[in-house]
Amino acid sequence: MIGRLSGVIADVGLDGTVIVDVGGVGYELHVPVGARLVEGEETTLHVHTHAREDALTLYGFATDDDRRAFRALLGVSNIGPKSALAILGALDAHELADAIAREDRAALKGIPGVGKKTIERIFLDLRDKLIAYGRAGKPRPNVHRPRTPELSGPAETVIAALVSMGYRRAEAERALDGLDLSAERPVAEILRDALGALR
Repeated sequence: MIGRLSGVIADVGLDGTVIVDVGGVGYELHVPVGARLVEGEETTLHVHTHAREDALTLYGFATDDDRRAFRALLGVSNIGPKSALAILGALDAHELADAIAREDRAALKGIPGVGKKTIERIFLDLRDKLIAYGRAGKPRPNVHRPRTPELSGPAETVIAALVSMGYRRAEAERALDGLDLSAERPVAEILRDALGALR
């Protein structure tokens, strides 16, 4: 089994795959949407090897925590690799653990292939598996953060635009911190400032 690959990004596909050149051998991996891997850059990906009778598929993640969360999601009834990858494209392992800790079902709404029943199953099955772990994968005390207030108007429009560009919603919301979000400001200006904050 392949556990980790370090090499150069040779190609970034539109179908959510990348090819990593490792010593002249190109490995094709499926990665979460928003991974923002760039051709020609060196990278290290933590790999989950998914073996079936008719296929051997590699899934790549920026952190070992994300890979561990992917494997935990695969253990949930009715969640396959495609749905698990979609979830981690919307939330990284830490954000998923925090959503479970806060019982924030809204964080998982709108993810392709993830309906209400699946969300409930995730909360039930993963409550004790992810809730106590942070990015380093070590037990940490439960942290109760205040729920992010609902956004509307220009702010929500900008967040939707950033998410469509491949940014995670949490990143998009952080980019708006401190910006002038008054209704009089053109959305294009707010989007430009948010992109500047993300660079």
